[in-house]
Amino acid sequence: MGVCLNEEMANLRIDTSLCTDADPASLPAAVLSKVNVDGAAVFPGFCDVHVHFREPGFSYKETIRSGSMAAARGGYTTVCTMPNLSPVPDSKTHLEEELALIRRDAVINVLPYGAVTVGERGETLSDLEGMAPAVIAFSDDGRGVQSDSLMREAMTRAKALGKVIAAHCEVNHLLRGGYIHDGAYAKAHGHRGICSESEWRMIRRDLKLCEETGCAYHVCHISCKESVDLIRDAKRRGVNVTCETAPHYLVLTEDDLQEDGRFKMNPPLRSKADREALIEGVLDGTVDMIATDHAPHSAEEKSKGLAGSAFGIVGIEIAFPVLYTHLVKPGILTMKQLMDLLAHNPHKRFGIYDAGSYSVWLPDRTFTVDPDAFLSKGRATPFAGTTLCGVCLLTVVNGTIAYQNNSID
Repeated sequence: MGVCLNEEMANLRIDTSLCTDADPASLPAAVLSKVNVDGAAVFPGFCDVHVHFREPGFSYKETIRSGSMAAARGGYTTVCTMPNLSPVPDSKTHLEEELALIRRDAVINVLPYGAVTVGERGETLSDLEGMAPAVIAFSDDGRGVQSDSLMREAMTRAKALGKVIAAHCEVNHLLRGGYIHDGAYAKAHGHRGICSESEWRMIRRDLKLCEETGCAYHVCHISCKESVDLIRDAKRRGVNVTCETAPHYLVLTEDDLQEDGRFKMNPPLRSKADREALIEGVLDGTVDMIATDHAPHSAEEKSKGLAGSAFGIVGIEIAFPVLYTHLVKPGILTMKQLMDLLAHNPHKRFGIYDAGSYSVWLPDRTFTVDPDAFLSKGRATPFAGTTLCGVCLLTVVNGTIAYQNNSID
């Protein structure tokens, strides 16, 4: 048994803040002794700050158990769960229902968001102070907070609590019933489109409020070039903002759309120019991290085409293979840059300490994406049937094995 690491990968594994308390020099042998293969690479545990594990309230879509197992298979050791649940975690009492499930069923570190507003209805602020000790940040993900004054108050209170506001940016009156990008595909196929302005206009507003309040502000799943430009300019002015995009926005565009619900997500796949701007934003540091927005639904909910299916796709089990195959292997990103996006930057921004956590991969082992083999209950992915590189062998969380691949020959 040996360690087949290039120089760049070898540098990655010596990161004691994200790996183990053992001597870094002995880490690879200690880890690889658990898997009986050559050619493996050791990575820090990935951190996804944007997932939907659907419990409590929607366990037919996903559970804490199934979602965290899927995450472990994808090399993730920490995830942050969004609050569009039932009950919505908008108070200590409601939050405790989710926390109890996490304590009972999670196989990795699962850190919940608290809702910004009661019921995520955008009318009254939640009990931010009461939830603050037990949540990673605050978000009304799935809905944009439409009221300027309410968002200003939320930012002011979050700053006092030392918490991040993570925003789903969407101006409701600009949606106009759309469900895919308002571009060439929508026009050619008679679909209603979602304009990019619905995203960037709210980002522009929030950046102004962030500048006024000094709040730590994080923008969820940016998808268009205007959003990249606004955030880049804000960072240059010293605004306390970070942002994420998702693997599918960096790899796919509206040109890849098919008349199938597995291509429907919010925000939607946009134009080639938007994809290029996102990649440029990743390369120049405007985009801080990549999050999956893992959003499982039932087969029935995703079986109604682009117009009728629910928004959301799954991706946490294949995020690294998608990004490695399409961005690292072609030389667009280095492996170090990818590790910053998947591990170091999200840990740093959200103040997450993930000691004793790492994953072991065969980066160049190929496989075909088979949604029926997912550990997640969700099956809808635009990458179904595609060939990717990267197979996870082992994921260790806080020194304990959370996932081990026993099928490698």
